[in-house]
Amino acid sequence: MTPSAKTIQIYLPKGNPRGLRLAEMTTRTVRLIEVPRIHIDDFFAMPDANQVGLYFLIGETESTDKPLLYVGQTGDLKRRLNQHDDKDFWTRAFVMLSTNNSMTQTHALYMEHKAIATATEVGRYELKNGNNGNKPHTPDPLKADCEELFHTLDVLLSTLGQPVFESISIGSISNFQTKPVSTPIETTTQSKTSSLQTVVSDNETMLFYYKVKDGDAQGYYDDDGFVMLAGSLIRQEQTPSAPPFVTRLKESLLSSGKLIAVNNKSYKLTENHLFKTPSGASVLVSGRSTNGWVEWKNAAGQTLSDVYR
Repeated sequence: MTPSAKTIQIYLPKGNPRGLRLAEMTTRTVRLIEVPRIHIDDFFAMPDANQVGLYFLIGETESTDKPLLYVGQTGDLKRRLNQHDDKDFWTRAFVMLSTNNSMTQTHALYMEHKAIATATEVGRYELKNGNNGNKPHTPDPLKADCEELFHTLDVLLSTLGQPVFESISIGSISNFQTKPVSTPIETTTQSKTSSLQTVVSDNETMLFYYKVKDGDAQGYYDDDGFVMLAGSLIRQEQTPSAPPFVTRLKESLLSSGKLIAVNNKSYKLTENHLFKTPSGASVLVSGRSTNGWVEWKNAAGQTLSDVYR
């Protein structure tokens, strides 16, 4: 389904674009407030802080390549967030509440359970929750309300830079454009650049390949970075010049079962993995420093740089 156009308002109550931010979709009753931990007292001073709500605590760590995430719900946001002061990992909280104060504890419990399940399935963030939340008995009319609220929450979180529920999986190979759609462009006889200009439609994703000794991977580029596909082969051996993060990433993927040995020379990726840059992906495949913009090539031999830059 093609996403429909939306209007989202972002309000900066302190005028600081990196401070408190309030996001709302103009036709919905959901408000999402981004609260940097150092500005938590500014949020506590707001009337919104005493409402029923859903919240997301997000932070980074050296030990994993994914952001850390804790999902919770409460009948009193200020009281509950104060209780999380002992959690050291989080640097920003994202608080969801209703603009007309109509969200009930049942709404919050249902969406907490759905948020944890969806975030776990998607796998973009490392969940810090010790359980899956308690799914309450929800009559069909109330469930429909919750699903609509959750959809709005998804859009607002992504707008504020946290695609917690945005899948990096693909339905089938038919979603990919494996052969580029090209149109001629003028080139000089001395030019060594491609004489084809690739066009990628909004509903197609172009597949790119990278093959080295003991490594054979494929993936695609999207709004969030480069996604390497499950089944890709990763070279076990690394050169001395390989960036230090490669060793840490391999250890993390191996310990989580997302990377398994297929022989004494290659690993296999067991699920799709998002990299912030194409080079991060190509370095993992080859075990050496690389420029992913020129190493990843489509079926026609065009590089990522040819297509997207």
